[in-house]
Amino acid sequence: MKQLLSNIKINVNDQVFNKDPESSELGKKIIENSIILIDELGFDSFTFKKLGDHIGSNESSIYRYFDNKHKLLIYLTSWYWAWIEYLLVFTTNGIANPLEKLKKGLEVVAQENVLDFGFSHINEVLLHKIIISESSKSYLTKEVDAENKDGYFMIYKRLVKRISEMILEVDPSYEFPQSLASTAVESVLHQQFLKQHFLSITNCNDQVSPLQFVTDLVVNNLNPIK
Repeated sequence: MKQLLSNIKINVNDQVFNKDPESSELGKKIIENSIILIDELGFDSFTFKKLGDHIGSNESSIYRYFDNKHKLLIYLTSWYWAWIEYLLVFTTNGIANPLEKLKKGLEVVAQENVLDFGFSHINEVLLHKIIISESSKSYLTKEVDAENKDGYFMIYKRLVKRISEMILEVDPSYEFPQSLASTAVESVLHQQFLKQHFLSITNCNDQVSPLQFVTDLVVNNLNPIK
């Protein structure tokens, strides 16, 4: 599976970037090192100037690919959710039982021990850490409605829709499939963050995983078809 997935081309909305970073070695270097620096510094302290210094390139060369660091973050989050979507489709394909299929889908979304599938310029382990701590900054902005209209968050919404469809396969009568699916996806990230930083307000710990909580949350709201 690792070799198969490493050959996949992840597609991101081309309105997010000025020039596709996948199209050149410099673009790939920008993506690779932005992940390293955002993980190291945090998104708020990350700048294109620091990235340029880190990769030995002019700051202006980075702007040829992205208008600003906000769009770069949208690119990274979109790439991550597209990768998770590929994993979800791949690992649930052929599972006939709807409940088992849903549980496997949640397992993919809630993975904590992320594996490196060998993408040459993407460190999925570091990217996963960024998603937990920084991804909400990609949409908690005044521009979210306009960016949503332009399709910036299409991949994320498509993943949630896949989960909601799995929910309806288990329980076609359930009234709130999209709300439950989006809550499950966001709860995974939130509980992973709490587990790392605020143990006093979560039951997730070394013995209880966010996956266990989210699976309980989702499955116990459904009445599976007999």
